[in-house]
Amino acid sequence: MTLFGDPAIWLPFAFAVLMGISILVYVVLDGFDLGVGLLFPFADGDERDRMVASIGPFWDANETWLVMAIGILLVAFPVAHGTILTALYLPVAVMLIGLILRGVAFEFRVKAPTRHRGAWNRAFFAGSLMASLSQGFMLGLYVTGLVITPATIAFGVLTALFLTVGYSFIGASWIIAKAEGPLQRKAVAWARGGIWGVLFGIAAISMATPLVSGRIWEKWFSFPSILYLSPLPILSAVLLYVLWRLLQRLPLPGDRWAWAPFTIGTGLFVMAFGGLAYSFYPYVVPERMTIYEAASAPESLIIILVGALIVLPIIAAYSILTYTVFRGKATQLTYY
Repeated sequence: MTLFGDPAIWLPFAFAVLMGISILVYVVLDGFDLGVGLLFPFADGDERDRMVASIGPFWDANETWLVMAIGILLVAFPVAHGTILTALYLPVAVMLIGLILRGVAFEFRVKAPTRHRGAWNRAFFAGSLMASLSQGFMLGLYVTGLVITPATIAFGVLTALFLTVGYSFIGASWIIAKAEGPLQRKAVAWARGGIWGVLFGIAAISMATPLVSGRIWEKWFSFPSILYLSPLPILSAVLLYVLWRLLQRLPLPGDRWAWAPFTIGTGLFVMAFGGLAYSFYPYVVPERMTIYEAASAPESLIIILVGALIVLPIIAAYSILTYTVFRGKATQLTYY
């Protein structure tokens, strides 16, 4: 138990890292398939089938990362789990209903009689919208300290809208990479609009987070921290500019740079998440409970860690295998 020093210190930190990685991977991967669902109303029938085909092999594996993150929160930080989910009970319920609805609609939209396909398409969009808005609302409340006031609710609504548009952007970027022809050109147009959600969402969260706490303000704007951290917003601004310029030129002959919008968008999500993690560490419940105060006993955590180190590589390997096998352009949707 003392191999790495004090287990009461390194074990909670290790589980916080694992939970953070799981959340980040979920936001990026399930973000693009939620985004594809959000774009359904702007596509025609054949295009919707191709869009579903582009995410069909991946969406189940993508949602596994959400289960992993919540599972780690439950077993490693049970006190925080109760506090966070109590404060976010309603949006969590809405998210789960949305995920269930889109999962059912995903399967039924093709298998159901043709006359019912429109209803299942609307259900798929509605489920994607519910999940996206609820996740954005939860993010806004978390950033503002899980305190329910008119101001924090208004900010939660704002982040819900921005995250939803951001998901639609990364969904459009995925379609740019996986489609060709008219659908790819449409996806480029969708991404050009969605990039503004990414821009304003990152800006809103970045400006609000330091205002929540004097501690966070000090971490970002004291000297010399402000110098060390300055590359983060500068690089984000550069990537946004490069992305905007690239989208003005796509699609290019030979399908060149088709993966670039998705890759750059992923980089922006990673940097935004890294900034949030830096801001709130070591707190798991903002300004109320640190990861060390909320953690289970070290004896329990070491056993859980063994299981996590077995399960996590399996999930990662399955995801990598899936993305490797089904690489390339999406083909015509078929069900067997």
